[in-house]
Parts: sequence; C-alpha cells; structure tokens
Amino acid sequence: MPSPATSLGFVFLTGNSLVSLHRSRGDTSARIFVVASYASLVMLFRCLRRFEAAPPESAARGRAKAGVWLFTTTLTAMFSWRVAALMPLPAAAGVWLMAGSTVLGGFYALFLLPRGN
Repeated sequence: MPSPATSLGFVFLTGNSLVSLHRSRGDTSARIFVVASYASLVMLFRCLRRFEAAPPESAARGRAKAGVWLFTTTLTAMFSWRVAALMPLPAAAGVWLMAGSTVLGGFYALFLLPRGN
C-alpha cells in the first residue's frame, strides 16, 4: 500500500496532466507529449516500487533496474527535445550534451559501477 505522500503526489501528477491536456486543445504534439510523459512517469514509479520490493541480487531486481533506466532515459530525451527546440543551436547542443551525459552516467551507475560491500 502506498504512503499518503505517494498517493497525494500521484493525484497531483494526474491532475496536473489533465489540466495540461485541457490547455493543449488543438495542439496534437503537445497532447502526445503530455500523455507520453505521464505514462513514462507512471511506469518509472512502478519500476521503482518493483526495484525496492525485489530481493537483492534477484532477476526481478535486475529487470526493475533496467526499467528504471529505460524510463528515466525516455523522460530525459523527451524533455531535452522540448527544451532544445526553444533554444538557439549552441544552447540546444548544450542541452543534448547534458542529457547524453546524464543517460550515460546513469547507465554506468546502475549497471557498470562495482558494488561496495
């Protein structure tokens, strides 16, 4: 059972997404972005919950970890795409460079970094 804070956060996320959908009437790409962002966040939270609940060193934990990385990468790419579109080329390149660094750093931290005892 999720905590009250988690439930409240989910209600806020859902309400905010519904308001965003309402405000983006007539803009199909904005509506798709809102729906995809919402779905990715929900899946990220689901994978995080599975990761926390799985026994250490289990296959389920590894699958959940892969899901966490996949959905954080998806969200990073989506938001970078939206932000970079509003920037001049040098700033957009900086946005993409930071996004790529974040994705690669996350991959390294989750999958390649040796675990301490």
